[in-house]
Amino acid sequence: MEHLEPLLRSFWYVAIPASIIFLIQTIMTFTGTDAMDGAEADFDSDLSDTPTPFQLFSLRNLINFLLGFGWSGISFYDVIEQRWLLVTVALFFGLLFVVVFFIIIRQIKKLAEDNSFSFAQAEGKTAEVYLRIPGNKGGAGKVIISINGSTRELTAMTEGEEISSGAMVRVVQINQEILIVEKI
Repeated sequence: MEHLEPLLRSFWYVAIPASIIFLIQTIMTFTGTDAMDGAEADFDSDLSDTPTPFQLFSLRNLINFLLGFGWSGISFYDVIEQRWLLVTVALFFGLLFVVVFFIIIRQIKKLAEDNSFSFAQAEGKTAEVYLRIPGNKGGAGKVIISINGSTRELTAMTEGEEISSGAMVRVVQINQEILIVEKI
């Protein structure tokens, strides 16, 4: 490597370590060992008011930038004669790698689905009576209700007349963990 021009040698010195670290990060991500217990290598900045789903200044983004910068500098070294233009193109590709990473992460986050259950989600939904519901809050029955794509059996009461099994009801109120329903 000592026979290379200083700028090209610099690009190689950036590209090779960045590629090795990127490869290690990728292997660790796919094997599930990329999460550290209490030790964070990312820069801890307060960007909580920004709409980005991740930290802007992180080790992963630095590696992505250096990867794009180093390899594009090597790739275009013989093509672009002006060295200032070559460095500018390499900087552009480094930033492009970070932007592409942002876009990929944003798309991946859209795939996330929250299926956690909360009783508040049941209000206004329709359900089918599974076990009859005695009238005038005289006791509780059971309803089958679908929330967030999963079916649940929940305790229900009514303020009106008795509701028999198989009837359709609407949840009008939630009292602690008991649904107050009315017949449809």
